[in-house]
Amino acid sequence: MLRPIRRALFSVSDKTGLVDFARVLAIKYNVELIATGGTMRALADAGLAVKDVADLTGFPEILDGRVKTLHPAVFAGLLAKRDKPEHMTTLAEHNLPEIDLVVCNLYPFEQTVAKSGVTVPQAIENIDIGGPCMIRAAAKNFEAVSVLVDPKQYTPFLDVLAQNGGSVTRLMRLTSAKEAFARIQQYDTAIAGYFDGLHHGDTGDAQPDVLQVSLIRKQTLRYGENPHQTAAFYTEPGVARPCVATAQQLHGKELSYNNILDLDSALNLAREFADPAAVVIKHNNPCGAATAPTLADAFAHAWEGDPLSAFGGILAFNRTVDPATADALATGQRFVECIIAPDFDADAFEILITKPTWKKNVRLLKVGPLFGSPQGTDYRRVDGGLLVQARDVGADDPAAWRVVTKTEPTDAQRAALWFAWLVCKHVKSNAIVLAQGTQIVGVGAGQMSRVDSTQIAIKKAGERVKGAVLASDAFFPFADNVEAAAAAGVVAMVQPGGSQRDQESIDACDRHGIPMLFTGVRHFRH
Repeated sequence: MLRPIRRALFSVSDKTGLVDFARVLAIKYNVELIATGGTMRALADAGLAVKDVADLTGFPEILDGRVKTLHPAVFAGLLAKRDKPEHMTTLAEHNLPEIDLVVCNLYPFEQTVAKSGVTVPQAIENIDIGGPCMIRAAAKNFEAVSVLVDPKQYTPFLDVLAQNGGSVTRLMRLTSAKEAFARIQQYDTAIAGYFDGLHHGDTGDAQPDVLQVSLIRKQTLRYGENPHQTAAFYTEPGVARPCVATAQQLHGKELSYNNILDLDSALNLAREFADPAAVVIKHNNPCGAATAPTLADAFAHAWEGDPLSAFGGILAFNRTVDPATADALATGQRFVECIIAPDFDADAFEILITKPTWKKNVRLLKVGPLFGSPQGTDYRRVDGGLLVQARDVGADDPAAWRVVTKTEPTDAQRAALWFAWLVCKHVKSNAIVLAQGTQIVGVGAGQMSRVDSTQIAIKKAGERVKGAVLASDAFFPFADNVEAAAAAGVVAMVQPGGSQRDQESIDACDRHGIPMLFTGVRHFRH
């Protein structure tokens, strides 16, 4: 059923597009405009005839604006059923006008609490009360009332008005009501999460009693891990930090489910390093990683880590991709699915998109300057529930490592061990990483036996294992890994320590004159 718009109530925090939208309503469709506080002033300053909501309610805004729309004159006009005579008689008896449209976006609570240094009183004052009530009322009565909660809705709404002579279709009202309730849920989830943090900050409990999660669909994906699985990519509202969720795709075909997983892994490893770094990810594990004085050299060393596995992989850089790096990428028979970096130099971008085999397909993603570690919480779905944990960041301090063998590592070995250790935390358990300096030469990932992982890493490294250092994400419960690595030519090792049989591994290292360091930190990645 079509419903005409005769009266609209505005109360917006985000005034993007407000004046232009209201002007069309007022001038083209003769809609009466009612507004609150700053919204009314913005419309009046633009020369539009607008009525103060206080004129409707007969009551002024009070308590610093905390109370302004919470009044029967507002909610009766929103909630009255237009097809129920008793409701319409009640409106007439009390001289209460019908309100056909609510345009309301909420106080910026999410953006406020995302800022550093925000105080509790500042957060509290950005909790909207009247706005959510009006939105809920309008959405509940969608059979008669329209509600818009985002400036992005203005143009589609005007298109519907234009197509229907100033009236709104039921489908549009139903769609906007659905979006309104979703926005209220998202808003309340953010507030509940903030209060939960306050409560648990006082009690010392790191995890909430009730987990509230609200995500926004960014895109529908062609399929999931396999073609028979449906999939979509959802993002956290209000996230602004550099990550895959905020990345801007500059070129290439649509991202797949697996692309997004690998891009996230690649970027999170690349951002671990201060020096220019390149990372190659294949099936969510690094098959190559390196740092160097230049990005081009870092890329060359990373690709050389395992060229066979690198083919068709995902690349990440922690610096703007320059022409020298792009030239190195475009040389030979290399093929990659995606490249993610802080940015792409204009000439480098041109090189990458004109390489014949990449021109249409390679995905190039820009995330902006990298800073800090990934934030938030890790979630893992299980049948009937959700596992929640803090992210594995900020636990490592190489100054706290203990040398547990008779042989001390050299400075060069310490540097190589630190590099291998950072890569190791991004490899699926059981994880073994071999490095020559700041270049990965062999990775053993995701095996049921740590011995198998060690043997795979040694095989991948080939002759490069001689003189390499080894990092293990968890302790060695037996000396067999030490013996295998020593026989292959490994010269130093780092592991968390903590096994009841640590001494066996230490003794084995001492027999071979190999330094071993304990980090005291484990990095399982299942």
